[in-house]
Amino acid sequence: MRWGGTVEGKMVLIVDDEQPIRELLSIYLTQDGFAATEAADGAEALLKVQAVRPDLIILDIMMPVLDGIEVCRQIRKYSSVPIIMLTSRTQDDDRIMGLEIGADDYVAKPFNPKEVVARVKAVLRRTAVPPQYESSDILQFPELEINMAEHTITAFGQPVALANKEKEVLWQLALHAGKVLSREQLLELVWDYSYCGDTRTVDTHVKRLRKKLGAGPDSPWDIKTVWGIGYKFEVRK
Repeated sequence: MRWGGTVEGKMVLIVDDEQPIRELLSIYLTQDGFAATEAADGAEALLKVQAVRPDLIILDIMMPVLDGIEVCRQIRKYSSVPIIMLTSRTQDDDRIMGLEIGADDYVAKPFNPKEVVARVKAVLRRTAVPPQYESSDILQFPELEINMAEHTITAFGQPVALANKEKEVLWQLALHAGKVLSREQLLELVWDYSYCGDTRTVDTHVKRLRKKLGAGPDSPWDIKTVWGIGYKFEVRK
């Protein structure tokens, strides 16, 4: 991947079955220094990903041949390229599904193309360089060890495979054990930006964390929902 500190020349693949949308986004992206290429359906998108190796993909959900959800699912089998989903405002389930299978962000239609460009920059910025951890960045609780230096999580004596953002969400919650972190705080701490849209990115990551960690009602710790605010890592007495 062509990561770096500037957007100059970074390739964005725009996937949408509506030509005016592809053209509009191409114009705004190229004006801002990006390179842009297009695909009109899901099947073409998969071919373009292999041929062009884009730095980021803008992916519409509702498309012929293969929809955006299936395209995202197939790409995630072999690539961690950042993906921003385009959705209609009524596609709540599709938005959540997209985040759950690995999309990095989404933008609702109709959209301001300047906002899309800003989102592209934000996603590239926060995915460009993984956070650095020291050898001392280890948290231990009963039946849980979070070792960010080695990128290993052990729960109930078993290693747990977590995606990078899932690890970082768990780290921040555990680092602030006993304190409530709002969804906005978690977005800023983990994704490194003050999000101006939907906070369900955090919800989907916490949902996956709970499932993978396997904490039950008798576990010595848990990730609690604080309704209307956010989440708290709680160590039970």
